[in-house]
Amino acid sequence: MNSTLLVGSLLVIGLIGLIAYAIGVYNLLVRLSNNIDKAWSNIDVMLKQRHDELPKLVEVCNSYMVHERETLEAVIKARNAYGTGRTVNEKAQAENQIAGALGHLFAVAEQYPDLKANQQFMAIQQRISALESTIADRREFYNDSVNVYNIAIGQIPAVWVAQQTGYRSRPLLTVASSDRADPSLAFTNRTRAAA
Repeated sequence: MNSTLLVGSLLVIGLIGLIAYAIGVYNLLVRLSNNIDKAWSNIDVMLKQRHDELPKLVEVCNSYMVHERETLEAVIKARNAYGTGRTVNEKAQAENQIAGALGHLFAVAEQYPDLKANQQFMAIQQRISALESTIADRREFYNDSVNVYNIAIGQIPAVWVAQQTGYRSRPLLTVASSDRADPSLAFTNRTRAAA
């Protein structure tokens, strides 16, 4: 009788321990998932601030860059693509387009000395550059959060809790393949100066 009571007690304690462990793992997954959502929200706030600067930038450039309509339209088109994005991946792809369009716009602006000297253009360019730096830091934090979460849901025995509760891996934010290529540097002004 004593041995039956001891075995029963051990089973109850083991079951309580298993339930407590599963609850602990679930709570960990909730915390990690919420950290990812918070990290993305922080990126989204900075992206909104940058998006608010883009119309100002295009307006300033518009009066100087008469022959660069395609460049200015690419910035606005990329900005609008972000608004139609539904998932983090779609928004990240739109952001990569915006970054590429802005890089091209700033490169083209180098050919317009009057534009480069415009105080409003310089202020907006500095603001966007500061925002880009902050966005890059927050993207890194987002990817760190996703990495910790993905590792947690992939490890045994947490993987079983994750599968039962519907937690799936999340994608990392990546750089567009076009951003990995070295930019071509065409010095058109140099040939004009030599002539």
